[in-house]
Amino acid sequence: MYSVVLLSGGKGSRMQEDTPKQYLLLAGKPMIMHSLERVDRLVDVDEIVVVCAPSYRHVVKQMVHEYNIATKIVFVDAGQTRQESVYNGLKAVYNEFVIIHEAARPFVKQEEFQALIDDEEFNVIYGYNISYTVLKGHGYVSGILDRSELLNVQLPQKFKVSDLIDAHDKAKQRGDVYTEDASLMFANSQKKIKVIRGTSFNIKITEPIDLLLGEIIYKDYIINRK
Repeated sequence: MYSVVLLSGGKGSRMQEDTPKQYLLLAGKPMIMHSLERVDRLVDVDEIVVVCAPSYRHVVKQMVHEYNIATKIVFVDAGQTRQESVYNGLKAVYNEFVIIHEAARPFVKQEEFQALIDDEEFNVIYGYNISYTVLKGHGYVSGILDRSELLNVQLPQKFKVSDLIDAHDKAKQRGDVYTEDASLMFANSQKKIKVIRGTSFNIKITEPIDLLLGEIIYKDYIINRK
């Protein structure tokens, strides 16, 4: 069986809303519920660890009740950084394998979660080839990155829990900070990380324009392409 760590602790300051983005409405329901409902239908998942701010725990509990989520829900307090939040969530899971996802990525289909579970590799992520030119520099161009070797790293991601905790411990000891877990594991572990091709629809809702695009993506990708 699998655990899912669902990250929902962000403040969403760039969204320019009083309410964190993961609780704003998208296609008529709170954004976090799009992921919770799909994960709830996965027969291989028997535990969902929701990592959120303590002040929003009661909000999520009410949503779980209203939307009849049947899978066991465990609540864990978010940390000061995303990395701390993941670590807090990992410490709460009891299964050997975990799927890490973000509530602000509401366009991942059930079969995409299932593809991670079905893959025989222990550590698997989604990635999407970058189709635009990427330059290095601060104020002035200092270099060009080869886009054929670059990936837009996406979630969900699957890991063996012990492998990821070990990598987190090493990163913490070094004082290194990462914005997602594939890069953290790559830098702090010798374990292989397999990449499955993602989709351009799997965007993270970050800014106001993303909510507008999200309504279009939901109608075209989630509803019309079932």
